[in-house]
Amino acid sequence: MPKRLIRYAVVGCGHIAQVAVLPAFGNARRNSKLAAIVSGDPVKRDTLKQKYDIPQAVDYGAYDALLKSGDIDAVYIALPNNMHAEYAERAARAGLHVLCEKPMAVTEAECELMARMAREHKVKLMVAYRLHFERANLEAIEIARSGRIGEPRLFTSTFTMSVVPGNIRVRREMGGGVLYDIGIYCINAARALFRDEPVEAWAAAAGVVGDVEESVSAVLRFPNERLASFTCSFGATKVSEYRLAGTKGELAVDPAYDYAKPLEHRLSLEGNVVSERRFAKRDQFAPELLYFSDCILQNRDPEPSAEEGLADIRVIRALYKSMESGQPVELAPFQRHDRPSLEQEIRRPPIDKPSVIHAQAPSGGQ
Repeated sequence: MPKRLIRYAVVGCGHIAQVAVLPAFGNARRNSKLAAIVSGDPVKRDTLKQKYDIPQAVDYGAYDALLKSGDIDAVYIALPNNMHAEYAERAARAGLHVLCEKPMAVTEAECELMARMAREHKVKLMVAYRLHFERANLEAIEIARSGRIGEPRLFTSTFTMSVVPGNIRVRREMGGGVLYDIGIYCINAARALFRDEPVEAWAAAAGVVGDVEESVSAVLRFPNERLASFTCSFGATKVSEYRLAGTKGELAVDPAYDYAKPLEHRLSLEGNVVSERRFAKRDQFAPELLYFSDCILQNRDPEPSAEEGLADIRVIRALYKSMESGQPVELAPFQRHDRPSLEQEIRRPPIDKPSVIHAQAPSGGQ
């Protein structure tokens, strides 16, 4: 018997879907198949259907019919953030597995709804944290865990890019905002490197782009007197880096969060650089598909799970509350036992960036 392939519908064909998700199926053909796309743009549907030889291309009005057709097994949700919960719930109710772009949703209640629907309808739900399968990120977590730099004490990060006012990322009603879009990477990295959850959050915002904040600086206090601080912005040149300082050394990762270029480590012990490593650019999206499809086929619970998605959203919501009040916000205790590990690394060769149809990059243009 031929090995079973998990048949996906990619829901939403914006910029990230076109430049990364759709071409990733070519590197995930071992167990994953692009069986359908859902888009409200007929030109996108027709062009992408032909380009990738996709069996079905439907509009949003036909979403539920597609879910019930028996032609797909899972959905990859690449919609605006405010639509994640609704479209994940509809898929789960139809008995389909859900791989959802981050942020998982906009509120804690939406995250909890998505998790509950997946449990009740016995389907898998994973949040698409691509760096949980990427070598540079996973090795950084291992260095922190190993004690090589001593006890990790301070995490600092900067993640910035220029975003044009009309972009979806700066539209509040669609779940936009600098914390949801890029601040979440800093939060997720700090939580993974400290292997813990923050107990207090403070943030301040500056500037406006579109109808969201342009820049945010935040401080997270972790148990055992550890601090994570980061600044993210939609109004500055491209920067993507973090540093983890321990009692014996420091790890700098720069760039840290990119998917379009190689990532780099610089390890220092007692003030002296002891190693510098460059991690080759790879396809960071095919590993998500390969891993999630294996979870479905082997009936394994995925990591990153719904709980991982919720863990970041609760921090983001606390930071927004702090911005509004000007005061630190306490976070209730939250337990996470599963953390990303080197065992999850999956390597696939890089893809050539394709041209896109009716989709805008964050900085404008195609």
